[in-house]
Amino acid sequence: MATACPPLSLQPAYLPGRSARARRPLPAVRCSAVGEVMAETAAVGTVEEPLLVSAIEGEEGRETAGLAYEAGRESYQLLCERHPSFCERSELVDLVVEISLQPWKVFTPDGAILFSDILTPLPRMNIPFDIVKGKGSVIFDPLRTAAAVNEVREFVPEEWVPYVGQALNILREEINNEATVLSFVGAPFTLASYCVEGGSSKNFSKIKKMALSEPEIVDSVKETHPELPLILYASGSGGLLERLPLTGVDVVSLGTVDMAEGRKRLGSNIAVQGNVDPGVLFGSKEFISNRIFHTAESW
Repeated sequence: MATACPPLSLQPAYLPGRSARARRPLPAVRCSAVGEVMAETAAVGTVEEPLLVSAIEGEEGRETAGLAYEAGRESYQLLCERHPSFCERSELVDLVVEISLQPWKVFTPDGAILFSDILTPLPRMNIPFDIVKGKGSVIFDPLRTAAAVNEVREFVPEEWVPYVGQALNILREEINNEATVLSFVGAPFTLASYCVEGGSSKNFSKIKKMALSEPEIVDSVKETHPELPLILYASGSGGLLERLPLTGVDVVSLGTVDMAEGRKRLGSNIAVQGNVDPGVLFGSKEFISNRIFHTAESW
């Protein structure tokens, strides 16, 4: 569920309501990234001054590039035949590393993304789920009351998902500081929505009901980890672009909105990631290159 080929135009972000993370008033910087992970928190690796992190911080430098990849890749599909369980592929360190490195070894972009799932933390938090064919992720016991929320265990990643940290460490060694290592997970409200709705939803009626009837629950979710840099990709949000910077995120990912229009509507105080249509990848190498450079120059 990724949109291919987004350029990233970066300017220092001073947003109302944002806690005081240091921001340097630097000139506007433009970075291009080919690809994005859907909608969620991107936690960067610890490589010294990686280009992608510098871009988010508003530092001047060359354009960065990454590539989002779909599950339809032949190399990944062959691996799935040998390891049909998604849990196995996302929890066994050797498999996580192999899958994560597959696209990086082919394209050597500036960012490499850990293979994972947005709901990875839930089982160890006393919220079991499974991926059901034809339905997607299903939460077995949705959280619909404050009492149910109180049964959720605090997430301790070092104890409950050690394979994530182990895989990230190996990825950093394999990549040898040649790129930024990114991980991802469902943002707090995304996880809360899945937990309350019982899975994916089109109208989010149950989480909306909880937000209105028991607002203290939702407010407590908002307060977790306010300092983490966030890239927001909201599918089908072209009509709401002007409102997205008000969420306090660091970067807005545009989807298929025209880059110049999106840049204008979002304003100059937030970084932008965007946004060549994935269908362009079916074209010739020259056609793909021209579209990427055109998009990078159009903001």
